[in-house]
Amino acid sequence: MKNVDYIIVGDGYAALFFAHQLIISKKSFVLFSEEKKSASQISAGIINPVVLKKFTTFWKAQEQIDFLKMTLQQIEEYTKENYLIEAPIHRIFHDEKEQQLWLKKCENDDLKNFLDKNFDRLNGVKNDYLSGKVSQSARLDVSGFFAGIFKFLKNGEYIVKEKFNYTELNVSESTYKNFKYKNVLFCEGMGVKENPFFADIPVNPNKGHHIKVELSKPIPGNITIKKKHFLFPLNEKIYFYGGTYDREQLHHQIDDSAVEQLMNGLKEFYPDKFSLSEVNFGFRPTVKDRRPIIGRHHKYENMYVFNGLGARGILNGCYFSKSLYDFIENNIPLHEEVSLDRFKPSGL
Repeated sequence: MKNVDYIIVGDGYAALFFAHQLIISKKSFVLFSEEKKSASQISAGIINPVVLKKFTTFWKAQEQIDFLKMTLQQIEEYTKENYLIEAPIHRIFHDEKEQQLWLKKCENDDLKNFLDKNFDRLNGVKNDYLSGKVSQSARLDVSGFFAGIFKFLKNGEYIVKEKFNYTELNVSESTYKNFKYKNVLFCEGMGVKENPFFADIPVNPNKGHHIKVELSKPIPGNITIKKKHFLFPLNEKIYFYGGTYDREQLHHQIDDSAVEQLMNGLKEFYPDKFSLSEVNFGFRPTVKDRRPIIGRHHKYENMYVFNGLGARGILNGCYFSKSLYDFIENNIPLHEEVSLDRFKPSGL
């Protein structure tokens, strides 16, 4: 029997950012990964402090941006790779009203550090009303991030490449197969619906598609362009464009309507020919109040959940991994807006 401080079940942003907290705190752990491509692993990797439909920000945006940059520096120390791509988002304006709204929002205290007052004209795309730059925005090298951390976990014998079998979890003895654990954490995304301990948490699937395209004329500069969706280069030829949001068509197949939506969206501002090279989709775990779900099982004191990261998985996963670690190890209360306890029936 091998003793570990933690068993982590899952391999998306929640799992890996929590594993990072354990690595820097020198805690022992094993992480169970099915080696399936999760929604996290095919995500765009956009790091964005602004909601670009209405030009608003969100709860703890600055704190999350700052904490992510610090965390990625820490991760670089043991993976020897920098996964932060300093490629700011440029939001193409639809009309003059959006320009004026942007300028008005620039004066807000919570947005003045994120919205650049100077508009830009982008080369290679249609932007008759110019574009606004989102300061402090960037991208994560998603494929590099997962490959680098998985390599570190594999070399350190932290990772178990198999599906977690709930029936072999002995909660009274705190054992699973040949592991004896102090704590077990489930970070399974929509896979939580198969988890007998947390299947009732209110996460809902949001299906997202993205496409990879080859542009006949590359766009100058390494920037992220946003109109309806995000466009950015993956290499000299191939670009990422996406993603869609769908709460209705939840089958595990490509939706032709989503692909058509993306193709038409790209044609709106890219004037030259392009060809479709790949289509991907995943299911984001979302919560009605748009806050993650973090907390301790109501019955088993050393069992925890970390889920509901939604479309901001990088920022939410990074920032709240520390909150969860501090809750477990240092008994620092979770903020009520993310705590699992907010879903307790009244009177309990």
